[in-house]
Amino acid sequence: MKKLRSRLRIVDVVSQAVRGLTSRKLRTALTALGISIGIASLIAIQGITEANQADAKAEIDALGSDFLFITPGTGIGEEAELLPYAPAMLDTHIDDLEHVAAIYTVDARARRNELVPEVQTGGVTVSAVTAADLDLLEPVNGSVAFGRFHDTTSVEVPSVVLGSLAAERLGIRHLVGHPTINISGTNFAVIGVLNEFEILNTDLNRTAIIGLGVADTLFETPDNPSAIYAQVPPEQLDDVRDIIPAQANPAAPGEVAVSRPTEALEIREVIDETFARILQALALIVLAVGGIGIANIMVISVIERRGEIGLRRSLGATRKHIASQFIIESTVLSLLGGLLGVAIGVSIVFGYARYKDFEAIIPWFWLSVGLAAAFALGALAGLYPAWRASRLDPAEAVRPAA
Repeated sequence: MKKLRSRLRIVDVVSQAVRGLTSRKLRTALTALGISIGIASLIAIQGITEANQADAKAEIDALGSDFLFITPGTGIGEEAELLPYAPAMLDTHIDDLEHVAAIYTVDARARRNELVPEVQTGGVTVSAVTAADLDLLEPVNGSVAFGRFHDTTSVEVPSVVLGSLAAERLGIRHLVGHPTINISGTNFAVIGVLNEFEILNTDLNRTAIIGLGVADTLFETPDNPSAIYAQVPPEQLDDVRDIIPAQANPAAPGEVAVSRPTEALEIREVIDETFARILQALALIVLAVGGIGIANIMVISVIERRGEIGLRRSLGATRKHIASQFIIESTVLSLLGGLLGVAIGVSIVFGYARYKDFEAIIPWFWLSVGLAAAFALGALAGLYPAWRASRLDPAEAVRPAA
């Protein structure tokens, strides 16, 4: 007579595992929540980080990576100043500079008219340019909202170009009627208003720009630039940056500081990535804690279901069948948490992108990593409970507790 062997199909194992989970709905939901938090954290952290990095890169691309900002450095004794001939020296001796323009600080007060007290400037500053600085808007990536920028004629007469915020505070909304503003007692004709600088060079938003010759005549403005803007081909930027101080001030190059403003955006990108790595490590820890929670729940489940295990063993279920059931049950529980975590994480990414007006970036790699981690954690967490269940003696398992 042929001996019959106990068989259990995979569909039966899965069915038993799902039935075991659905019979304890609250416990299943709370246990799956631990895994889902870890998965959601991984996806949300990476998605938000990638969105921020994409935004920073877009800002860098829009601003250009070829802009150098030259200012007075650290002097010894007296306060450092840029030399009057520094812009001309740079333009003459450095062939790789595409545009060089300087701006000068003017000690004067801008107001709408002479009836407004001179102290009420609204935070508007006064700056000056020379005929050699008429391409100022090129290196700073600026543009004119209406009117025009200075030309060789306007810098020699009392005329002014306003930054966007300066125009707003001085009440200049158009050029109809040839509006004027008063700068320390002299009326200046407004010939143009600049578009807003949103990220870099925002100090130009609140300045009134006049000609240096006029500023010297009326306000005794020195011809030492407060800043120099230089545009350099990106491939030459590092080399040019190194030689600018010696060219701008051969006797004291240490008194010349050269910076690249877009570095701040690049640093922000690096910081975002660093924090993302830290947060990802924390999310993995949360996943591990969730796996421990599943293992704990499965051990409790084995203890509670001793009678069921004993009955099935006495009816012919093998140790392998019992172990498979609990491993599958643990894995399904973990995958449920993983799928819930994916849904939560993707929702957070889309919500953040919509709030920040960014492009939503789904981190598919980390999404797959999260699901794979959930699967692996579920299987590992079920190993010990499955082994323990399979080792129960059928007679002992069905015996009522004393």
